Formats: sequence, C-alpha cells, structure tokens
Amino acid sequence: MRINPSKMSTPIEEKIYQNLKVRTGMVTVSDGKSKPIPMRLHLSMEVLKLQREDTEAMNHNKPPLDAKERMVQITRQKIGGLGLSIKGGAEHKLPVLISRIYKGQAADQCGQLFVGDAIIKVNGEYITACHHDDAVNILRNAGDLVVLTVKHYRAAKPFLQKNAEKEEKLDNASSEVAEDGWISPSRRSGSPRCGHSRHSSNASSTSIQDKKWLDIITVPLMMAYVTRYIFGTDKLRRNAFEVRGLNGSRTGVIHCDDSAILSQWLKFITDNVTGVTHLQMKLYNRNFSVGERIEYMGWVNEAVSNSNQPWQSYRPRFLALKGPDLLLFETPPCNIGDWSRCALTFKVYQTMFRVMKESENVDERQHCFLAQSPGKSPRYLSVETRQELLRVEAAWHTAVCSAVTHLKSQTFPVTFSGRSSTLTLEWTQGFTLAYENGSEIIWKYKFSQLRGSSDDGKSRLKLHFQEPETIAIETKELECTQLQNLLFCMHAFLTAKVAAVDPTFLTSTTP
Repeated sequence: MRINPSKMSTPIEEKIYQNLKVRTGMVTVSDGKSKPIPMRLHLSMEVLKLQREDTEAMNHNKPPLDAKERMVQITRQKIGGLGLSIKGGAEHKLPVLISRIYKGQAADQCGQLFVGDAIIKVNGEYITACHHDDAVNILRNAGDLVVLTVKHYRAAKPFLQKNAEKEEKLDNASSEVAEDGWISPSRRSGSPRCGHSRHSSNASSTSIQDKKWLDIITVPLMMAYVTRYIFGTDKLRRNAFEVRGLNGSRTGVIHCDDSAILSQWLKFITDNVTGVTHLQMKLYNRNFSVGERIEYMGWVNEAVSNSNQPWQSYRPRFLALKGPDLLLFETPPCNIGDWSRCALTFKVYQTMFRVMKESENVDERQHCFLAQSPGKSPRYLSVETRQELLRVEAAWHTAVCSAVTHLKSQTFPVTFSGRSSTLTLEWTQGFTLAYENGSEIIWKYKFSQLRGSSDDGKSRLKLHFQEPETIAIETKELECTQLQNLLFCMHAFLTAKVAAVDPTFLTSTTP
C-alpha cells in the first residue's frame, strides 16, 4: 500500500503532506571506514537521495582538445531556434564562430557544440567565405533539421570576449537584430540590421551552467530508520548519521560540517519520515475497526544483553501500538496481512511502560524506556530524540485508554479472609470483590477512593481505600497468584480514569 497524495481524502492528511520539507545541501559520505567523499543530499517529500556531480555533464561544457572537423546535427526549436549566437565573418577576416550557447535550447541540448567552434558548413554548404549577415541568413533558412560541420579554435577565446563585434541569436524566422545584438522576433520580414554586441547582466547570468547531478542512492522515507549511533552500539557518531530504507537501501554514514547542520538535517529528515509514515498509518487504519486502530509506528532500538561481554548491543525493532497490543517487528509491516504475523506481542493493559531517568540508563544510550509484561523478559528500548520519546509516551497513554474502554472489565482470582474470591476491575464501577461461586459482593470501591497500595513482590497485596463519608482509610489484604498482572492492569485502569477526567494527561510531559 503506497501513499498517493492525489488521493488524499482529508484536510489533515493534505496538511501533513504539505508540511513535508524539500531540501538540498552538500555533505560527505563514507562507509564508516574509508575517507568520506563529497556528495549532495537531496531531500524530497517521500525519498532521500545521495547524488554526485555528473562529470559527463561537466565534460559536455568543455570543448574538444583536438581541432578536427566534426559533424553535428541540431533540431531547430519553435522557440529559440538553434539556440546559439555567432561572431566573425569574411569581412573581419575571421571564420564564423559560435560565441554563445543558450542553456536548455537546441545547441545546448545536442551536447556537441562549444563556444569557439567555427562553422565551416551548413547542410554541406561551405560558409567560410560568407560575410556575417549572409551566414546569419543561411543558418536561419537551413530548415528544421540542421547539420553543421564545425572545427574548434581555442585561440578564438580572446576575440569572443570582446564586446565590440556583432552578435546574432539565430531564430527560426526572419527577425530584427536589436541594439544589443540579440534577435528580436518583433519583425518577421526584411533584412536584419547589424548592431554592436552589448552583454547585459542577464546575458552573463544565462551563461552560467548549473551543475548536473546523478542519483547514486535513493532511500524511501516511509518507515525509514534514521540513527546517529554506530549501528548496534550505544556510541554516538560525531556530527554524522545514516538512513536505512524499507527496501534495504542505505545512505552510508552522512557527515555534516557541524552540530547545527546535523540538527537541521535530522529534523528535516525525521519530520518527513514521521509525516509519510503517519499517512501510511492512516491508510492502514481504514482497514481496522475503532478498537484495533494503530496509534503509533516507528523504529526503536532494543538492548540485547551479552552474557560473555560487559556491554550491551542494540538491534533495530519496529514498534507499533495497535488496538490493545504493543507489537515489536523485526521488519515493518508492509501489508495488512503482516499485522497478524508479529512474533512479539504484548497487551498494553498488562504491560508497564516506564521512561528511564538519565541516572537509570545502563550505558550511553539516551531517551530510553522500559516495557515489562508478566512472564516475559523486560524490554529495554531507546529512540533517537526526546521528541520521539514524547511521541511514544503520548501514543502509549492513548492506546491504554482505548484498550481499557473497549475491555471494560478484567477479573482476577484472589484469596480474601482465607476464602477464594474474585477481584474485578470495572471501567465505570471501580474495584469489586465477590466470593467465588457466588454473586454476593463483599466490598466495592471507586477508583477515586484508592489512596495507595503495597505488595511483597510475590503474592500479597494491600489496597488502601478511603471511606466516602470519612477520612478513615480501610485496608484490604489479598493473596493473588497473578500479582504482577493485577498490578499492571490496575495501573492501566487508573491511567484511563485519569485521562477521562483530564484529557490533557494524554499530552506527554516527560522531563
């Protein structure tokens, strides 16, 4: 499923696409080992390209070294004619020389004519003995397909730099020569008048050839992986980063001149990655019910402990929050079917999400968080920027609230006062305890009455409730074989209740 901006159906999607950046700039690129080489970075809305200067295009602007005759075929354009100017002629005891080639027009597009070329023949007819005006008329009337026989004169350059000689820009119809030597199409008949050439600033600017670039690497930005870290480690590269695409393409290590330029490129690229990935997420969501919608998609790095080494390595994981599930993919889901084939799935209402304080980080990795579910190993994860960490946290809270409101209630087997019972967490009612195999409710409290809890880390749990009409605290002691599961679920229900009372809670404020 690929993004097609022409089929955007909502103003929000169109606004996201319009906010994507297009940028170009010079950087250096290496494979992480060899010396970096200069390249141009071209960022568009959907792809990032590494480009090198087209040396063939550069050579196109360089005249031949030898002085052999060459035959060149040009197709006259309706606007611009042959796209060249000439100087010289028999009256000056000089050959008819090409003095200027106009960018983007016929002579430039053929790539075989150069300033300093002398025109010897036009369609096989010699013009070496022609005066300037006669050569102009022959070229004008040579038809739409013109074959020129030319020979390059390197010594002609000083002459061509003089501004006192006549200059004509050849058009495809009879035209009048203006005072500055340009051909004016204002007169379609009559003999041309000669005037002295006068180079204006505009004419000078048109002679400057823009560089041409060849695409070397193209990385699609949708669900692309962007990192400053040396791949698989906790070590930051100095003023450098790399981008890896969904199709396996990668930029290599992109080096920036300083941290300010690095920050700009990272912001522009990650904004575009986030934008196109968000649009793809919206396209996916059209296939899912409200309770199964995706809240977040993006790359994280998961710590992998090495038993034989004193450090940790990291592997990229694609994290998604979809409906009640936290999913960790090896590779991003590329179609609807991939969403049902994720090897690592956790229920958000049974998972504790905790942003790590800087003092708690296990190594040099920044912006880390922990995802822990009962019976599963904790997942120590990191993202590249604080902004991305805030996005994950806000999406997590939204996913938890959505999951709880759709789940409505969750019941756990417990022991209370020596009797088998059930504790139910109910979205609208709160805590309800009833004896097993009976409908008798022993006690009931709202979520807002909970003043605290404590546990022994094994099976014993104490819940401290405040009576509605007094300030007295009532403590209920339970035994629960699924203690961690119960605690995480309680946290999810309380999170959802807080968000229901205060919607601004969903806007993350991680320090």
